[in-house]
Amino acid sequence: MSQTNPNEASPNPARPMVRAEGVRKNFGTLEVLKGISLEVQRGQVLCIIGPSGSGKSTFLRCINHLEKINAGRLYVDGELVGYREKNDKLYELHPREAARQRRDIGMVFQHFNLFPHRTVLENVIEAPIQVKKVAKRDAEATAQDLLARVGLSDKAGVYPAQLSGGQQQRVAIARALAMDPKLMLFDEPTSALDPELVGEVLGAMKRLASDGMTMVVVTHEMGFAREVADQLVFMDGGVVVEAGPPREVLENPQHERTKTFLSRLL
Repeated sequence: MSQTNPNEASPNPARPMVRAEGVRKNFGTLEVLKGISLEVQRGQVLCIIGPSGSGKSTFLRCINHLEKINAGRLYVDGELVGYREKNDKLYELHPREAARQRRDIGMVFQHFNLFPHRTVLENVIEAPIQVKKVAKRDAEATAQDLLARVGLSDKAGVYPAQLSGGQQQRVAIARALAMDPKLMLFDEPTSALDPELVGEVLGAMKRLASDGMTMVVVTHEMGFAREVADQLVFMDGGVVVEAGPPREVLENPQHERTKTFLSRLL
């Protein structure tokens, strides 16, 4: 599809926030993604489940061009990610242009990656000030609002080492939101947490979803997927094996691979 598509010229509420068309990704001779096609509508939550090595995290990283795709097309809000297209050929964007796209896509990783030498508030305001050139006073006011949103109003002046893992992950969510993204990506955000801390992070994500944020979440938390997701995708071996409403996929899976996977979890 050419970038001259008129749908890409201006915001369009009917346009998918994420559209993947035949996305393939190789690492050397290993084909990790084998033609992923899916859509996420604006305001929807898509949860991706599947065994380790199925390509879930790789696909997530392709959405914001942390990984380069080998074939297919990925669009976020109608804009081709990481490339420009001319005469049906893709040309990779300059790193500065790719970084511009990436600032509209928040990402929360398994590990929190906070700056240990900066306070919680300083962690949250760093990118808006440095990347978007937001005035410090404005960045701090936004950060305080975001910390309240994730239940950490009283932690602005402390350092990451003084926080629990669940609190650090909620700071990471606030930090991603500080860039005012149109899309949030979560790569197994609770997998590095002690079980008793998982609920507080999922609670912050549920509030985010209820506020209308478009989210793509790689997760093993089936209760969260059932309760919050609009779509559930099961990936295995680099392909989408099954997709549909979460309750249908979880309670009445159609494919043997899905049944086998879920039988080990549910």
